Amino acid sequence: MTLEELKEVATAASLPGYAARQLADWIYKKKVTSMADMTNIAVSKKAFLEENYEIGGTAPVDYRKSIDGTIKYLFTTQEKSFIESVYIPTQERATLCVSSQVGCKMNCLFCMTGKQGFTANLTAHEIMNQIQSIPESDQLTNLVFMGMGEPLDNVDELFKVLEILTASYGYGWSPKRITVSTIGVPKGLKRFLEESDCHLAVSLHSPYARERLSLMSVEKAFPARESLDLIRQYDFSHQRRVSFEYIVFKGLNDSPAHAKALAALLAGIPCRVNLIRFHAIPGVSLASSDPLGMEAFRDILNSKGIVSTIRTSRGEDIFAACGMLSTAKKEENS
Repeated sequence: MTLEELKEVATAASLPGYAARQLADWIYKKKVTSMADMTNIAVSKKAFLEENYEIGGTAPVDYRKSIDGTIKYLFTTQEKSFIESVYIPTQERATLCVSSQVGCKMNCLFCMTGKQGFTANLTAHEIMNQIQSIPESDQLTNLVFMGMGEPLDNVDELFKVLEILTASYGYGWSPKRITVSTIGVPKGLKRFLEESDCHLAVSLHSPYARERLSLMSVEKAFPARESLDLIRQYDFSHQRRVSFEYIVFKGLNDSPAHAKALAALLAGIPCRVNLIRFHAIPGVSLASSDPLGMEAFRDILNSKGIVSTIRTSRGEDIFAACGMLSTAKKEENS
C-alpha cells in the first residue's frame, strides 16, 4: 500500500492521521512480518489490524544458486502461478531483477517467458514481495525491472511500487538505483518519461525494422523508431539514464554494418548500449555471438561516440534467463 492507502487503513482502525507513517515505517523500513511487532500501535488497534489486514509477505518456494553467486528465486502468486526474481551480487552492487507479469504478451523469439503466453499482471503486493521477502533484501543496492513480463504493460501497479521504493515513507531510495526495461509500449513509455526519474532501458536487438520484427513481433505495433522519437523529446542529461539492450546473435545482428547502423539510429540520444550474450533456450535455433565478434561490435559503437559495454553473463548454470525456472516448475506440476 502507498501512504495514501495506509491513511485509509488508519482511518478504518480509528488511528490518528500520523499512524499511516508509523505503519509504513514498520512495513517498509523495519520490514516486520506481524502486526504484533508494531510496538507503538495500541493493542486494541493492532487486534483490529490483525483481523482485517495482513502484512502479506510470502517466502520464495524454491531457489537455484549459481557458482558465481547469482540466485534465482521462485515465487507463487495469489493465483498460484509461478514468477521469478534473480539476485545478482558483484563486488560493487547487489542487484535484484524483478518480474512484473506472469508470462508476457510480447512473445519475443529469444525469450522463454514469452513462450508461456500471458496470464496476469502482478499486483503491487506481488512485485514488492519479491523485493522484501528474499533473504538478501537488506543488502540490495539496485533494482532492475527486467524479469518476467513487460513493466510498462502493467504501468499502474509499477508506479505504485516505484512510489513506495523512492518515497521518504517507504524505502527512500534514489531513482538512480532503479532501472525499468521495456520494448517500448508507447502509452506506458510516455507516462514513465513524464512521471519517473528512474533509469530507462529499451530492448532493441537490431537497427533494422524488418530484422527486429523477426525477433520481436511487437515491432509491428510499436516500431522502435517511434520509441526513439519519443525518447528524444525528453531530457536525459541529468538524473536519469537511458540505455539500450542489444542481445548479440551470431550471424544475425553482429556484423560491423549492424554496429554502424545502430550508431546512426541512436545518434543524438545520450545513451549507453549494453551488449548481451544470448543464453540458449529450448526450441530456438539462435546462437550467441563469439567474444571477439562482440568486442569488435562494441569497439565500433564506441568509435562512433555511443558508449557501449559487454554485460557479464551471470547464472547460466542455473538457467538464470527469464522464464526458465518458472516454465520448468509449471511443466513439473502439470
